[in-house]
Amino acid sequence: MFKKIFKYLLPALLLVVLVACGEKKTEKKAEATKPSEITVGDIKITVNPKKVVVFDNGALDTLDALGLGEKVIGAPVKNLPAYLKKYKKVENAGGIKEPDLEKINQLKPDLILISGRQQDFQEKLSKIAPTLFLSLDEKDVWASTKENILTLGKIFDKEKLAKEKIDSLEENILKVKKEAEASKKTALVVMANEGQLSAFGSGSRFGIINDVFGFAPADKEIKSSTHGQGVNYEYISQKNPDLLFIVDRTKAIGGDSSKNNIADNALVKETNAGKNGGVIELQADVWYLSGGGLESTQLMLDDVEKGLK
Repeated sequence: MFKKIFKYLLPALLLVVLVACGEKKTEKKAEATKPSEITVGDIKITVNPKKVVVFDNGALDTLDALGLGEKVIGAPVKNLPAYLKKYKKVENAGGIKEPDLEKINQLKPDLILISGRQQDFQEKLSKIAPTLFLSLDEKDVWASTKENILTLGKIFDKEKLAKEKIDSLEENILKVKKEAEASKKTALVVMANEGQLSAFGSGSRFGIINDVFGFAPADKEIKSSTHGQGVNYEYISQKNPDLLFIVDRTKAIGGDSSKNNIADNALVKETNAGKNGGVIELQADVWYLSGGGLESTQLMLDDVEKGLK
């Protein structure tokens, strides 16, 4: 009886073994065909680099979200936003505007990721390791954010996970955008810096509030510039926004923030925002020191969503 059963089972067992062997060969072949190097722009980068120095906080939080934090060996640790504080334990690679070239050279990274603040050092850094500047297009910030995230996904062989994370984030963005547009609330973004005020609108460094999250601008004529358009409290009163979003620069980088109490100003209190709890202080270290990453974009979204509650 056993011999008869074995007679019929043997071909099936052989088939299972052959299929398994075939699958393993296919997997090995797929692994073998994966490129060991990719080109981003004109920069050649080894796929899945093991040691990375990161100056761009948006790139750092994307690496973190993709489970790649252990690859980060250096960063400007004194200028990290609070949500990335666990990376203060890595080697200090210099200031946010002036990388420590000697230290970075000693670290022997496989890749260096920079932001616009370190762009003047790109050539010198490139002599140490491939140096990638993942810029954000302020005119189309969400598209360039997605492109940067996918680029990192490709470099670190995490493209599938990167796409899944983007899809989830985009779903959250669309939800808030729909609510913001339906609310018809006008919004004004102001940065405070030791008593000085500057406004930012569509197409600016903080334009994501209008251009991606869907809040109608209280002023459509704000001139787009790196440091914003200089304004005063009378300007805020005239524009009378329903929501006044504040970025306190001094809280992000240090300084005297005693003159930045915008919500306490008499003119601000008389605006729609002041009367209806619409003066919202954003997480300054996220908005001023980061952005363009998976985690930072979600944190920004959480911040502005407070204006819809």
